[in-house]
Amino acid sequence: MLNYAVPTNIIPINDKRRLKKLYQYEILDTPPEHAFDTIASLAAQIFDAPSAFVTFVDEDRVFFKANISGLEASEVARAHSFCSLAILGDATTVFADTHVYEEFMDNPYVTAKGGIRFYAGSPIKTAEGFKLGTVCVVDSVPREPNEKQLEMLQKLSLIVIEKLETRRATRKTLKAYDDRLQMMVHDLKNPMTTISLQSELLGRIPDINEKAKLIAGKIYQQSKNIIGNINNVLSLARNEHGVIKLIKTKVLLKDIFENLADNFDISLKNKNQTLSLPANDLTEIFADEEKLQDIMDNLVGNAIKYSNENTNIKVICAVNDGRVTITISDEGLGLSEDDLGKLFVKFAKLSAQPTGGERSSGLGLSIVKLLVNLHRGNVWAVSKGKNKGTTFFVELPVK
Repeated sequence: MLNYAVPTNIIPINDKRRLKKLYQYEILDTPPEHAFDTIASLAAQIFDAPSAFVTFVDEDRVFFKANISGLEASEVARAHSFCSLAILGDATTVFADTHVYEEFMDNPYVTAKGGIRFYAGSPIKTAEGFKLGTVCVVDSVPREPNEKQLEMLQKLSLIVIEKLETRRATRKTLKAYDDRLQMMVHDLKNPMTTISLQSELLGRIPDINEKAKLIAGKIYQQSKNIIGNINNVLSLARNEHGVIKLIKTKVLLKDIFENLADNFDISLKNKNQTLSLPANDLTEIFADEEKLQDIMDNLVGNAIKYSNENTNIKVICAVNDGRVTITISDEGLGLSEDDLGKLFVKFAKLSAQPTGGERSSGLGLSIVKLLVNLHRGNVWAVSKGKNKGTTFFVELPVK
């Protein structure tokens, strides 16, 4: 890379969308985790280098999720980080000796005593193509890495994104279960409050016999105890998980569909696929906008993942009898009868495999099922068989 020229602008064109994707993983400013520390340690051992990091590039800083070095900081300025350069490309970025580049001689991390002379960073890339950060190795002396080392560094970056996807999917599942618990608890609380009130009124009826009054008092006391327990469950859930309920508002489906085109632009281009969406759909439903977007992102993402290049994914929307039905159809690998029977089961092993080497957490469709159920809707799929595509249906109440 002796002819390397530092770009005048180190901010990618799609940085706003890249940051939005990064924030969805909720990884910034989290404490060290053994899994990420292990990945950084392996990177250091592969290169026999003293320092290695797992980094994530934020708006104006680079956060160290794993830091195997003598540097005590948890972040550095984005403007001075080599990781900011590494996320501009798809391949591993290597600077064998930073001192041969005049552009780096005003970088404080290069010019400092024991500063960076060698850098190799492999981008952590999502399925959509967003580069979130790097797995990188640093040394204070020049180095000439071999192809095997660079290949291993790239594989470690793939492990990081797989870890992030699983982590994110697990959190979504837990949050969805919390939401469903909250709905169930509220469904129980309302009739119990009524029972408590009615038993209290029953005990106050003039001339009621003592036996009936005693029974009414016991009903009142037990119903109050149940209500108290229910309130404790709700309070505990709020303390542990924060948001535990659907935040329903009026949602214009047109906005959801436009976000799909934006979110999957890179993935579609990578596989030369097209996404057909309803034009100017003015359908408005009462739903949790964030969770509805998660449902659609999961289903469209799967359609892209399990379809070959040069194919089309089509989204259609129809309203009938107060319910909206959204269909997502692809020309992909299709599903067997066995697949259809376990489609929404966590970690179920299906016959179809991603066509572009993409990875799957095994939780996406189970999360879709949970989120649709929370909206009191239905989700199902049909397929004519192997290589004949799949169509998913999501039916939700409008109000």
